[in-house]
Amino acid sequence: MKKNITIVSVALAIISFSFFGCQKKQVQNLKVYSIIHDEETEALTKLFTEKTGIPVDYLRATTGELVNRVIAEKENPLSDILLGGASSYHIQAAKEGALESYISPLAKNLPAYAVSSDNTWTGFCVLTLGIGVNEKRFAEKFPGTPLPATWEDLLNPAFKGEIVMTNPAASSTGYLFVQNQLQRLGDEKGWEYLLSLTKNVGQFPDSGSAPAKLLGSGEYAIGVSYLHALSKYNAQGFNVRPIAPPQSVGDIDCVSIMKNAKNLPAAKKFVDFILSPEAQSLMSSITYTTPVNPEAKGPDGGIAISEIDLIDYDVQKASAQKSEVLDKWVKSVK
Repeated sequence: MKKNITIVSVALAIISFSFFGCQKKQVQNLKVYSIIHDEETEALTKLFTEKTGIPVDYLRATTGELVNRVIAEKENPLSDILLGGASSYHIQAAKEGALESYISPLAKNLPAYAVSSDNTWTGFCVLTLGIGVNEKRFAEKFPGTPLPATWEDLLNPAFKGEIVMTNPAASSTGYLFVQNQLQRLGDEKGWEYLLSLTKNVGQFPDSGSAPAKLLGSGEYAIGVSYLHALSKYNAQGFNVRPIAPPQSVGDIDCVSIMKNAKNLPAAKKFVDFILSPEAQSLMSSITYTTPVNPEAKGPDGGIAISEIDLIDYDVQKASAQKSEVLDKWVKSVK
């Protein structure tokens, strides 16, 4: 069964039958919608199967695509689990009645910010935004110019066309960046900042992983991305320098169970597994993310959460105004 799926709506519609069509014959298989990348999804589901004997089929796509599917399928879900995505998206799905309430025994060991009040989602790793710089390209394009150290530094007119950031309408990474600016500056100044910044952006890819990759390949000098993605490319030898600007935002990648999940017992076991130190240490070793389970091993070479200046991020506000904000973004950014 094909697991690596092209992230396009049409392709997803076409493959849905082949991916889920054998459901009656595989009632014991756990079905997972995965927002995290293929590498870690493959590693985590493989380990889960080894530990539990439960086979897993997964479908990988963007945050917006899968959250929309979860909501649309809430009466008859084609998946049991939604893996990954910032908390605001899981809050959105929960408000639509698409998520099951489940309290994992491991949740008691987690910080309060990682557990939802209605127990419909649980965080498993910390996500923080930052600036990435391809130092070689930057030096060639902007000799003598200091590296950007703050969000305001990205407004330098000299950087026009050399910045890459994710499309907020398609990715939770991009939307988190938009909320970062709106919440640290206020709505009026936040939108002024965002619209000024877009003049310098050369590309808005739909995938949250794209900016770090494009920096690594030297196609852009500057990018907005998760710090863990930038740190990973740096550790792998790419010319990518992660920078943690002040007044950044932090959120968590979450896991949740579909309402009316057809394989609820296996889904609960999967949530327990994802919250375990073993699974989170594995995730961190691949992605450089910071695990929320205090017993899990954090990333070597990553930027510690204690070294990052974070704003007091209001995730409920981010979730409540998402449609309004994205509508304004689509209308304002050409």
